[in-house]
Amino acid sequence: MSAALTAEGLHTYYGKSHILHGVGLEVAEGKITALLGRNGAGKTTTLRTLMGLTPARQGRVSLFGADVTRWPTYRIAAAGVGYVPEGRKIFANLSVEENLKVPLQRPGPWTIARIYDLFPRLAERRLNRGRQISGGEQEMLAIGRALLLNPRLLILDEPSQGLAPLIVRDVFRVVSTMRDEGISVLLVEQNVQPRM
Repeated sequence: MSAALTAEGLHTYYGKSHILHGVGLEVAEGKITALLGRNGAGKTTTLRTLMGLTPARQGRVSLFGADVTRWPTYRIAAAGVGYVPEGRKIFANLSVEENLKVPLQRPGPWTIARIYDLFPRLAERRLNRGRQISGGEQEMLAIGRALLLNPRLLILDEPSQGLAPLIVRDVFRVVSTMRDEGISVLLVEQNVQPRM
């Protein structure tokens, strides 16, 4: 099976602080890969490095066989990566519908209508502003926004953080749906029960 993403020997710093020490990982195409670790272990820094937000000083990142180590973030996203950062990062003053119109839609099966089918709660709240919806609905919105890029790889940073168990179940159901549709998934969590 080929790899959607491979990282080898990543060394990343914040200023003089050496955060990642030779990190490597592989995400198989069409599979869910979980990166687990306690708070402060470097999980978010790893994702930021993979996305080019905090570039590695050493190491190599490959995406679908192409070396993307020095690529800017927008190019990595355009190559087929959807990223849902920790804390969701939705636009609080925009409506749900306006938030979904922010990403430039790429050709593929994911449309706003399909996001509403996947997350009926978002359809019900499409005129509500981002700050007026619950944490679970914000997570759904962040995932929906990433899916509108029609990614081949979806990266999720702690999607269950601070959510009620029923909402967490919904989020993991969606992650399983992504895998079933052939999207590779890199999931970062502090702990994951075998739910998928």
